[in-house]
Amino acid sequence: MKKLVDYTKILRSKNAGPLFITFDLIFPGSEEMAYVFQNLKKAKVAEVYGVEEEDIDVIAYDVVNSIKITFPRKNVSGSLSDGDVYGCQMHMPLASIEI
Repeated sequence: MKKLVDYTKILRSKNAGPLFITFDLIFPGSEEMAYVFQNLKKAKVAEVYGVEEEDIDVIAYDVVNSIKITFPRKNVSGSLSDGDVYGCQMHMPLASIEI
């Protein structure tokens, strides 16, 4: 099995406002994108990030061979308990998921 990062050209995370985190998965082609979209399970993402499965949105953008994943942050961006104000370092657990 390969890791998610092995299928992507770009995998990044960022804030989607102070309350949400979003991940951009950009693929080299439509085949890789379709495979990941069909095989990436919300349950695995929920487990890795400690969020509820029903709070996770996964949206495919076929035209640009990309997938966006968004869910609520555990800590509000900029709060004392927040370890990544911009959300730009939160993608590594996702990158390591086996597909």
